[in-house]
Amino acid sequence: MKSDGNLCWPVTRFYCGVLFLALATVSAVDFPPTVPPPRAFQMPLPAVHVLPNGMRVAVIERHGLPIITLHFVVRAGAEADPPNLPGTAQLAAGLLNQGTAQRTAQEIAQTIDHVGGTINTGADWDNSFAEISLLTDHTELAFDLLSDMVLHPAFAPLEIERQRKQTLSALAVAQNDPAYIADAVFDRLTFAGTPYGHPPDGTAEAVRRITGKDIREFYLQNYHPSNSILVIVGDIHADEADNLASKFFAGWQQDGQPSSAQRTANAISQGGDAEALIARRIVVIDKPDAVQTEIRIGNRAISRNSADYLALTVANQILGGPATNRLYKALRTDHGLTYSASSELDCYRTLGSWEGKTFTRTAETMKSVHLVLDQMKRLRDHSISGGELQTAQSYLTGHLALEVESSEGIATQMLNLMVYDLPLDYWNHFPEDLRTLQAEEVLNATRRYLDPARDVIVLVGNAAAFSGELKKLGEFRVIPIQRVELDSPDLERPAGPGVKP
Repeated sequence: MKSDGNLCWPVTRFYCGVLFLALATVSAVDFPPTVPPPRAFQMPLPAVHVLPNGMRVAVIERHGLPIITLHFVVRAGAEADPPNLPGTAQLAAGLLNQGTAQRTAQEIAQTIDHVGGTINTGADWDNSFAEISLLTDHTELAFDLLSDMVLHPAFAPLEIERQRKQTLSALAVAQNDPAYIADAVFDRLTFAGTPYGHPPDGTAEAVRRITGKDIREFYLQNYHPSNSILVIVGDIHADEADNLASKFFAGWQQDGQPSSAQRTANAISQGGDAEALIARRIVVIDKPDAVQTEIRIGNRAISRNSADYLALTVANQILGGPATNRLYKALRTDHGLTYSASSELDCYRTLGSWEGKTFTRTAETMKSVHLVLDQMKRLRDHSISGGELQTAQSYLTGHLALEVESSEGIATQMLNLMVYDLPLDYWNHFPEDLRTLQAEEVLNATRRYLDPARDVIVLVGNAAAFSGELKKLGEFRVIPIQRVELDSPDLERPAGPGVKP
């Protein structure tokens, strides 16, 4: 039957629809919609007040929602762990909300649940923290609870044992997780000889040895006012926040202990950094039943306040950051070797690391290793394109805006500046500093810190399947996974009864 002039023939109509859909798809791929430039970013600056005891208080008023967040930190985290007791900082911080001189763990939990709030405690590498968020109707309760946890932790024996069991259970699971082992061994090799050369959560052997006395000594040495920062963000006026901070924290007395930052600086100046990598290191953790291999390749890098931080952040974004990156394109898109490929730039108080990360099926281990090395070499030897630079700049600027959408996010970013002694208006200059960064600056910074001759390569998988080809990269060491001991100088537990050689 013929059309009426406005419609195609029935068969032709089908092909017209298919053609239209195809053209629309091509158009969407080849000509994406125009994206407007990121909106100007402006993070409110805090009102900073130093209590007579030396504790710093920073207040950011945010009156859009009736919520207040109190984020307390001491500038002492896993890097301050006693040398033979890794995991102490994490245990101490984890116990802050598990009972005080005035409240049991259950009473703390019930109190915060009753008002619909949240409490988080823990330790990062350079700080230990306690955070409370709740409705502003209960602002004074927030200060009361936080100060009680920080100033009067009970470190009750029963709670210590409960926390110890939880930690040991998590470590037992992690010990058989190839990704965890790969990360831990990489960090152990990269940070050897520094305060960052141990697992932040500790090891099973160390956690079993940590006593209540050790935890209390760590607390007394590190938790004191001049080593502490309290950031307050939310629906509160600065004067009221300062008054409440003084009411609940001014009575906390300084004990005269040196700050964690100073101890770390002392450790470095006394030779803690003497083992900076001078040659490539390759370690294989042998897991014969593995069907895929975890791959970590990288170098020791920079401190958080380094002048090269911005340039390396852009380089990392291009190499393996979120969104479009070279590692993902090479390993996943072009060769189908993995589901994930990324890189991480971790920067701490005195140094950091830069690593590429991926996993692949066992038979493709060495092909994947060479692709990662090739991408790193390409980034080091050749300038990035203008398009790559612009994409990285846009992503990092947009992502910053997402990170400060909540009171918790604002508090976290402000503490990041204060912990690492960065200017308080740092984030407001960040988008412009990114925009003016040149490709040559990125290349120069990359060449300083991405050195194939000094990289660390860690593989966790079936060593027998790829050891022959691995020899081409240099000498390497194989450690059976059941004998990995992260707090041992050579990473290996001695053979003994019940331990396979």
